[in-house]
Amino acid sequence: MLFLSVPNSLYATMPDKDSDVHPIRLDHVPDIRLIACDMDGTLLDDDNAIHDDFWPLIDTLHARGIIFCPASGRQYYSLVERFEPIADELIFIAENGTYVMQKGLELSSDCLARGAARDLIRVCRNLRLSEADVGVVLCGKRSAYIETNDENFLAEVAKYYHRLEMVDDLLAVEDDILKVAVFTFGSSERVIYPVFERYRTTHQVVVSGEHWLDVMAPLANKGSGIRHIQETLNITRDQTMVFGDFLNDLEMMDEATYSFAMANAHPLLKERASFLSPGNADNGVVRTIKAVLGIV
Repeated sequence: MLFLSVPNSLYATMPDKDSDVHPIRLDHVPDIRLIACDMDGTLLDDDNAIHDDFWPLIDTLHARGIIFCPASGRQYYSLVERFEPIADELIFIAENGTYVMQKGLELSSDCLARGAARDLIRVCRNLRLSEADVGVVLCGKRSAYIETNDENFLAEVAKYYHRLEMVDDLLAVEDDILKVAVFTFGSSERVIYPVFERYRTTHQVVVSGEHWLDVMAPLANKGSGIRHIQETLNITRDQTMVFGDFLNDLEMMDEATYSFAMANAHPLLKERASFLSPGNADNGVVRTIKAVLGIV
């Protein structure tokens, strides 16, 4: 992952409006077996909703033998709740690739060493002394954990973590730790990333959203989650399609021949992807899948 030294330039190349981007039309219909899709800024629109056209599309995809895989920084339990009617038909890449689940069973996980997680918590606590609007979420397999009861912070955390426990001391939590998620009401790239940049040699440090940064085991990312699914199910890159919008989707772009950045995506993701999709506010994921696969 690259860090831009001029934060104000991050969104300079992003268009004010994405409505002029249209789904691509290929000269062939690829044999897609797996579609992995980010949630926020990608499948979800600006009102945090899934378009009504998505649900009948899923039926069509399953009838064709195509697996749909939500691939998100969100908690596994939050994703299951969101897709509750069809959850058993999906494979979930949760917590930015650290936790891959199907029908309630773990397919793979990549956990932080407990000592490393505790060191990161201490760093977050020190950061909070100088940046009062910073909060930390300790993300485990059983639940997510916080030790800050600020109402505004709680409201942000609740968007992504369905199972959430308030504890007195994060250092005392006993769980398999998937990641440490750090939040700021400011810019995650300006406020948080410089503090954690030095951990890139030993951890996966990824800016996962405008206000969030995740620190994970060194080889954990959405791309590794996709590779595990591909290897397990004997699916190739040529049979894989992916969609994303932010820096935590970078590695995912490398695992699919048909990799799409949303029109509203971060400029670095647009450079990494092979194709451009209409934006999340324009139902870009559904429209692009239909166009590429010839679904009326």
